[in-house]
Amino acid sequence: MLTELDLKQVEQRGASVNDIHKQLDHFKSGFPFLDIVAPATPVKGIKVLSRKEQREALNRYESYNGEICKFVPASGAATRMFKDLYEALSTIENGNTISQESPATTLFSNLKKFPFYDELSNCPSFNPESQESILRLLLMPEGLGYGSMPKGLIKFHRYGKKVRTPFEEHLAEASKYAKTFDGIARMVVTVSKEHLIGFEQLLMQVKNDYERMYGCKFEVTFTQQKAATDTIAVDMDNRPFRGADGNLLFRPAGHGALIENLNEIESDIVVIKNIDNICRDELTTDTIHWKRVLIGTLIELQLKINQYLKSLECSKDDKLFKEIITFLEREFSIAIPHIPKEILKDYLWAKLNRPVRVCGMVKNLGEPGGGPYIVKDADGATSLQILESAQLDIQDLKIREMVERSTHFNPVDIVCSIKNFRGDKFDLHKYVDPETGFISYKSAEGRPIKALELPGLWNGAMSQWNTLFVEVPVTTFSPVKTIFDLLRAEHQ
Repeated sequence: MLTELDLKQVEQRGASVNDIHKQLDHFKSGFPFLDIVAPATPVKGIKVLSRKEQREALNRYESYNGEICKFVPASGAATRMFKDLYEALSTIENGNTISQESPATTLFSNLKKFPFYDELSNCPSFNPESQESILRLLLMPEGLGYGSMPKGLIKFHRYGKKVRTPFEEHLAEASKYAKTFDGIARMVVTVSKEHLIGFEQLLMQVKNDYERMYGCKFEVTFTQQKAATDTIAVDMDNRPFRGADGNLLFRPAGHGALIENLNEIESDIVVIKNIDNICRDELTTDTIHWKRVLIGTLIELQLKINQYLKSLECSKDDKLFKEIITFLEREFSIAIPHIPKEILKDYLWAKLNRPVRVCGMVKNLGEPGGGPYIVKDADGATSLQILESAQLDIQDLKIREMVERSTHFNPVDIVCSIKNFRGDKFDLHKYVDPETGFISYKSAEGRPIKALELPGLWNGAMSQWNTLFVEVPVTTFSPVKTIFDLLRAEHQ
């Protein structure tokens, strides 16, 4: 199916021909649904920390002298954030009137409440009486160009006469839990190539002021999703899709591709948080408290794992084995199947010696997002996983019933330990489950196509990590999925 020219195109992208063939096979065979045992809840699978446990975790955080880095996925434009406004603009341009029920009427009636209003109203052709003028200046390059701008550079919050973007708010937040013993707050931000200059310019503008304001030095690295991780697109008959120029079409493979970027970070602990999940600076008290608690909880887990691994190196004691089995069940909901005694030590070693993550989970109040589940793995053991709806066989009544019993969802509030007990970095590629991707339906050049999503960063890409879920309050979750979320109290 691939010509010599195709193979050259693949090679130029830095991709593997073998991987392309695997992707084409996935389009034909699909991906298996996971074997769910139960939703993770506070009864089993989600830990609810007492005040005493929170204090102990905070103490461990305060005494920690390792290096912490904040990892912020911020690639892609905010087009979906303005979906309703694009539809309204199309309605007006077609000579029709927007109905009172249109979400765009909320924009017009609350325009002065948005933090970008001053910049918008200063555009030379701004006309407050013209809905078309407002929409065009907000979305198009002739004005603010927000329709093609990344969320990280859009004005989210107003502080008197000053405004802040999410990128700036993440800097401020990082200073409060990612500033380590050397006085440096480290942050790695994934950005698209076309947006890199904008982020770099903003950082240069605000860095000195923010360092004075928050009493630290910021070390910010911008990284880009690698073209080699893009996946091939196919037509409805699973044949490689070719554009009008005859070339193969490759598409970004979702946030799962960012495991490559995460794998390059050298810090001991990495905190993952999405660019759009950020509230005003004065409302971050709960967020900072719980982030420090999660980090402290992770530190304690890692210390315990390291102790067990060192003991396993020189022991075949049944009592130690039983203690480790109890620990894995209690902390990670890993129920060990029957394992022959002669290989039990090696089996437990493999279960312990892997990356660890502690994930905050919020009570499900109707917000979109993946959920926490207990699943059965290929080796017969159970584990904790964050699953998206595409990974669930909703047609199965048992699965649907489990989804309905689910109590929490994933806000992407994750702290990770990516070094082993000897201080060496794990190769994170080894802990990805390649069978947990999914297929989506898109269009290109007016034709339907199938696209392949790699295992999600906090889904299949971390499938073989050891995972602990901890309940965190909803006050730590302030996402901006649409422009109208900026009218919520936590953003005003």
